[in-house]
Amino acid sequence: MGIKVAKFGGSSLCDAEHFRKVKAIIESDPDYRYVVPSAPGKRFDADEKITDLLYQCHRQVERNQSHEETFRKIAERYTQIARELELDFDVNELMLETSDAIRRYKNPDFAASRGEYMNGVLLAKYLGWDFIDAQDVVKFDRQGIFASEWTNEIMTEALSRHERAVIPGFYGSFPNGDVHTFSRGGSDISGAIVARAAKADVYVNWTDVSGFLMADPRIVKNPRCIRELSYRELRELSYMGATVLHEDAIFPVHKAGIPTNIRNTNDPDDPGTMIVMQPSPDRHRDQIITGVAGHKNFTLLSIEKAMMNAELGFGRRVLQALEDFGVSFEHLPTGIDTMSVVIADRELVTRKDQIIQRIQQTCQPDAIELSAGIALIATVGHGMTSAPGTAARLFTALYEAGVNIRMIDQGSSELNNIVGIDVDDFETAMNAIYRAFVKD
Repeated sequence: MGIKVAKFGGSSLCDAEHFRKVKAIIESDPDYRYVVPSAPGKRFDADEKITDLLYQCHRQVERNQSHEETFRKIAERYTQIARELELDFDVNELMLETSDAIRRYKNPDFAASRGEYMNGVLLAKYLGWDFIDAQDVVKFDRQGIFASEWTNEIMTEALSRHERAVIPGFYGSFPNGDVHTFSRGGSDISGAIVARAAKADVYVNWTDVSGFLMADPRIVKNPRCIRELSYRELRELSYMGATVLHEDAIFPVHKAGIPTNIRNTNDPDDPGTMIVMQPSPDRHRDQIITGVAGHKNFTLLSIEKAMMNAELGFGRRVLQALEDFGVSFEHLPTGIDTMSVVIADRELVTRKDQIIQRIQQTCQPDAIELSAGIALIATVGHGMTSAPGTAARLFTALYEAGVNIRMIDQGSSELNNIVGIDVDDFETAMNAIYRAFVKD
């Protein structure tokens, strides 16, 4: 028998009906051994997430205000789930204990973590499985940095004592035992941590979509689903804006060589997307690219100086100017006498003039030009490395769509090709690139 670890997102556990779907999924495959739940998400557009309500409770407690009315909304959600599932335990006692603890601890992380904690308790009762509190097995150091090896040692030992168990996502604890949380969306990370510790064959991340799409459906109509992609491709697409899986969640399972399967709780028969170490050899026979993703709101800082390539330390001084003002860069396309730095607009809001002045002082360039309103689009895929004419196909598509290319940056691995364009051409360019490589 193999081992599968399942993580279920907030939309997959938002009410009793979805709890039933989750139980059906788990019971359909005996390889499922450990489950990581999120807090209940929205049931409908105007609904409130439990985690948001818990943060509100903390703010009220911190201001010496009553949080009881807000917590009543939270208690009603869990009580309704327990009642409809006919769970045989005192859910009211759990609610009272949690409300009192939020008031006593006055800790925002503790308050926020209770969504996953209470959902984990309910799910464990419903499945008839053991419950392991993440506070005991997920560890952060004193600075709040996740302690991966310490956690893996503790988690591995704990899991060995439980044939099947529910471990809440999103939180762990400092060395002194105080609760600390990951960033929002951190249950994805928790699931990957459990998968690594369990030495799972597969980490299955259940959500409300059937895997990754080849492009943003808000921009490209009916994009295809990506059935298989590598962790490297996922990293590139996530960095450029594709958001299905929390970006940091790839590292624990990637390190352990465990594939990740993105599945849809509401369509469990759909195979979803499989994220693997290396794509299968025949994957790109019909599909050269894996996906297209992009971001808006960048500035292109262009520096020109004759004989720049012969001036020792020129590039270092440019980047030092950015570092001195706490600014990071995205890309660094260069020429013999030119150097361009792509920077997110938000990084330059208050520091643009100081950076330009510092570069002028330390580099004495012939010219400096700032071009705002740039969008970046990355075309990603292992298949691009072995397919002649991929770049020509991409640039022809943009030319025929009337899109002017402001910048080109191709990674040394040839895994991606990034173009910088005017932000007004973003949607047009995304569609043009997608349609150039995907034939419906």
